Amino acid sequence: MIDLYYWTTPNGHKITIFLEEAGLQYKIFPVNIGKGDQFKAEFLAISPNNRIPAIVDAAPAGGGKPISIFESGAILLYLADKTGKFIAKDLRGRNEVIQWLFWQMGNLGPMAGQNNHFSAYAPEKIPYAIDRYRNEVNRLYGVMNKRLADRQFLAGEYSIADMASYPWIAPWERQGQSIADFPHLKRWLETIAAREAVKRAYAKAKEINPSQGGIRTAEERAVLFGQTAQSIERMTSRQ
Repeated sequence: MIDLYYWTTPNGHKITIFLEEAGLQYKIFPVNIGKGDQFKAEFLAISPNNRIPAIVDAAPAGGGKPISIFESGAILLYLADKTGKFIAKDLRGRNEVIQWLFWQMGNLGPMAGQNNHFSAYAPEKIPYAIDRYRNEVNRLYGVMNKRLADRQFLAGEYSIADMASYPWIAPWERQGQSIADFPHLKRWLETIAAREAVKRAYAKAKEINPSQGGIRTAEERAVLFGQTAQSIERMTSRQ
């Protein structure tokens, strides 16, 4: 059984997609990041960076005590190795998957996140920041589009690299992009969206957070965007 500490964000969706695709048994523990659940001591014991997702595997390969993992890319790699699914077994194929997984973690996710922040959440609209991140996301879409011109998925076969990237491409309109400008990426997006496991993963998101869609209050904004080392220390010490 996998315990999944989750909220309805792109990084959270990556893990529910894998778990549904692999058919693993799992239990979701919602971590409402707008209410500050990510700063609770029991969650920090699993995810010291106070970010979702995180997992606890009660039955790791080889036995022994449960193992906890944070960071969505690390979780995907761990689960792929645990199950032997969605990652190539040969050296070259495995490295292809890992390269594109790390590409998402270091490029697509952070740039799309900053694009969304400055476009939707920043109290002051800064044209330079908005243009900077929207243009970088556009460049990254172009990278993916070119990569997908001669293959169905990012590393050839469907893999954790695709699971990592899909939740960051699905909200392309919110990212200020036109998916029609990237035909190979559009085909890839539609192919993954049609997978039954992906549909189930996103259905779970609606069950857990029916009113998902943005930061609505000043309190939520402060929790998500106003933290420093000192403020986190104060918050956790009050628990």
